[in-house]
Amino acid sequence: MARLGDSVSGALRSFGFWLANGTVGYPLLEGIDYSCIFREPSALEEAMAIYANVLCVDESGRVLNARAAERRAAQWIRSYVDPTYVVDPPFESWEVALHEPPGRADRDPNAASGQL
Repeated sequence: MARLGDSVSGALRSFGFWLANGTVGYPLLEGIDYSCIFREPSALEEAMAIYANVLCVDESGRVLNARAAERRAAQWIRSYVDPTYVVDPPFESWEVALHEPPGRADRDPNAASGQL
């Protein structure tokens, strides 16, 4: 069974940390209060989706563009909290796609316990 590599895990963890502590997207979001996205689940969902959709890895699973993915998510957050902000370049449909989530039950019962 394949798992996300350390690089992807680290990128997701870092993005979540910066998002939660108000430092994501520096300098684009510096001084901007975007805490409203934590009270509006679909807004947080979209920011996470953009980050994940833009993130690229190489053949060995190393993240290649964590800053670019963060910047695109930050641009979306900025446009969400500041309607006058224009995202440049505009988002492409694949960047903002909300992919189907996994089912409510694990497909592999051993994966739920962390066993391989």
